[in-house]
Amino acid sequence: MMKSCGVVVEYNPLHNGHVYHLKKARELSGADMIIAVMSGNFLQRGEPAIVDKWARTQMALAAGADIVIELPVAFSAQPADYFAKGAVGLLQAMKCDAICFGSESGKGSDYQKLAQFLNQNTATINQRFKENKNQGQTYASRMEQVLKELLPDQPIALSTPNNILGLAYAKENLLYEKPMKLYTLTRIGSDYHDKELIEQNFSSATAIRKKLLETKQKTFPLEEIKASMPISSLELIAANPLVSWENYWPYLKYQIEVQSLEELQSIYQVTEGIEYRLKECIQEANSFEQFISLVKNKRVSWTRLQRMCVYILLQLKKEDMVKELKNPKAVHLLGFSLLGRKYLKEVKKDLAIPLMTNVTKKNKNLWALDIKAGKIYQMGQLGLIKEQDYYRQPIKFSF
Repeated sequence: MMKSCGVVVEYNPLHNGHVYHLKKARELSGADMIIAVMSGNFLQRGEPAIVDKWARTQMALAAGADIVIELPVAFSAQPADYFAKGAVGLLQAMKCDAICFGSESGKGSDYQKLAQFLNQNTATINQRFKENKNQGQTYASRMEQVLKELLPDQPIALSTPNNILGLAYAKENLLYEKPMKLYTLTRIGSDYHDKELIEQNFSSATAIRKKLLETKQKTFPLEEIKASMPISSLELIAANPLVSWENYWPYLKYQIEVQSLEELQSIYQVTEGIEYRLKECIQEANSFEQFISLVKNKRVSWTRLQRMCVYILLQLKKEDMVKELKNPKAVHLLGFSLLGRKYLKEVKKDLAIPLMTNVTKKNKNLWALDIKAGKIYQMGQLGLIKEQDYYRQPIKFSF
């Protein structure tokens, strides 16, 4: 049987750093083929993807992925623990041997060791966390302080997004009878949040999106970003409509305006009376960015608010999400290479959950939430974004 390595990705959009990751994942793991678990049309930080999941699947296959499967929206627009639960669950379902993720520090063995410590000492860690005074720090910073006290030599900084996600993957991975081998890859080029392009050809996706959405230029190659992306990604960006939160602002505003406080309270993660602030600030805001700026305070971060807005936009109810977050219901296949096709033939009979190669009326119950998310995503560019789920065939990449 072929050896496989998994990567968890968003490709918003795919750039040179992602190509490097795919190449090194194959080298470090010694894998024959790469399985990419990719967020659908709504992403981990609570934002719509700049182009749809099908265009990003094409980017992934052109850059070296062999199989692309979709991380359902119930898991994709989530903090690290639930995001990792969905992603690791799907890689385990696909019989993956290893996982390779980007990090700012630490080796795979460091993440496994720390994950084991966390799983075995939960009560002690929680008690120490409560005893330490909160001096306006983030949760991650407070937890890092606790772990430094309990494990002074552990090398993983928990104040960076890649490390936080890496540890979440490691913790989730240990819950399985046959954990995947962990590999890490140190990030190169821009930091995750950097908003400006750099000359070394490894600009962040954040900086690339900022430039694309600022210029709205559709004549490519766009000089400012062409050094940071493979030509296949540039061509797909040029061929597809671009969206950002501002495309969905009128729909979000409508939802908050017409819903009662009780209806807003029923939405997933709308807690602690924040529905009152949402109602108040929607009256003043003229854009999505202005709205988030008005609602944000010390108790709720920008990212948490963006995720909350995804839940409101998609009308994700608390009771529905409890069911959705138990485990992924199916593997939705978005695309594959010739090598990926061979691997699928080897494993498809042994998969613990259904493999969906085509969303139809017969299997729609397995994918109902994501079908709704796809319909709403289309509204960002009405008439330009194609149907996202029903009767869409996986992309077959033959090179």
